[in-house]
Amino acid sequence: MSRVRHVGVFEREASLLGAIAESRERGLEIIDAYSPYPIHGIDELIGIRRSRLTLVCFFGGVVGLCLGLGFQYWTSAMDWPINVGGKPFDSLPAFVPVGFELTVLIGGLSTAFALAVRSRLWPGKRSRAIEGVTDDRFALVIARADASLASAELGALLERHGALRVWREVEE
Repeated sequence: MSRVRHVGVFEREASLLGAIAESRERGLEIIDAYSPYPIHGIDELIGIRRSRLTLVCFFGGVVGLCLGLGFQYWTSAMDWPINVGGKPFDSLPAFVPVGFELTVLIGGLSTAFALAVRSRLWPGKRSRAIEGVTDDRFALVIARADASLASAELGALLERHGALRVWREVEE
């Protein structure tokens, strides 16, 4: 089933925010909003939830710490115990640097991997480029959530808020 999306390009931030607010009021699905710089508060306006990547990073760090400390304990106290200078086999202060490094490494790698999977960023994926958005323009991509609104009204909504250009895209 194909879905029709409408894209509007705006010149000012206020026009974009007004179009987003009216789209939310009318129950439209906001696919994405593009801007040349971060806009404070747009996440709440669009309806984006708080990211759960912090949990992925935390659990990745815990796994890295457990792997680092566990591997060092196993090698120095269980598999190959060597008495070096009378130190105990399970000397925690000696394990801290490697444990810390694996915490940072596994936490960072798991976060980067989760971000790539969640964002559907894979090698060879074609990017969506809207002309002028990275320079000085703003764009809003909306779609109908249900059939209560005519497709022509979506373009009119975007133009009413000052869209410079409006076009339709069909997503397969």
